[in-house]
Amino acid sequence: MPRTETTSRIGATALAVAAGILLPAGAAVAAPASPLPTPSPGAVTVTKAGTSFLTATGIGAGQPVNVAGSTGDYLYWSFSASSGQTNDIAINVTLPPSADRHGPSTWAVDVFDGLRRRQACTAGAQAPTVPATETTVALNCTLRQVRAWAEPWSGDPLPGTYYVRLSTTDLPEQDLGLPIQVALLVGASDDDNITPEDGDLKTPLVPAVQPGAIVPAGGTAVTPSTSASPDPAAQAANEDEGFFFGWFDGWFDGFSSRWIWTAAGGVLAAVAGVVGFALTRRPRRPVVR
Repeated sequence: MPRTETTSRIGATALAVAAGILLPAGAAVAAPASPLPTPSPGAVTVTKAGTSFLTATGIGAGQPVNVAGSTGDYLYWSFSASSGQTNDIAINVTLPPSADRHGPSTWAVDVFDGLRRRQACTAGAQAPTVPATETTVALNCTLRQVRAWAEPWSGDPLPGTYYVRLSTTDLPEQDLGLPIQVALLVGASDDDNITPEDGDLKTPLVPAVQPGAIVPAGGTAVTPSTSASPDPAAQAANEDEGFFFGWFDGWFDGFSSRWIWTAAGGVLAAVAGVVGFALTRRPRRPVVR
């Protein structure tokens, strides 16, 4: 029996030593393959965020963001990416105190390109769920490498503008509107060993952000009041669109052909009603006394 107890103690000691040796190795394997982005030296901190694609706040790679918001809000930022870059988005949300929350919450980070197509993340926690006892939540998203060109039907990332959206997908209704603090950072790493592709994107995927302005092929937006004079051939083609509209050209400035057709239809309907009434009414018979 003493020998058996001694053998058991030696075996337990060996297992403990082996576990102590293997634990650091396992931790090293679980570490992220790419380091988190770091702020650029001298970069100005951004302190605001948009609430939609049109009002997204523009930021640069390496520019830190520190914004105060509320749970349930949709926060938008936009940044530019060129071909050969791989972008990393790191977000750290400081949650309200545990005493003010009523349950776990799920957060999500989504990235869209200039055509507002959702881009997949190759690594990182895109939709973590944190219990009510946690005070912070970390979100990460590593995008695919931006390509120089792609087929129109594919969803590959292309050079242009990208949008980052932070939202809360699931949380107790009582927690809506609680204050939060959001820290965001976008990193960009260039790959010099890019295999040449058989093509190049003619224009970056940058959406028009000036409503009511005309964006010509050169890329400089001009308002309709400062646009060049119309082409005579195009103007003649517009005049020949309808024979009826040409009769009233210049008569009713500010009125479209829809107004003319509506007025003409009303007049014709009134005339048809009077004629129909005249044809269908019965003549009066003389009163016999």
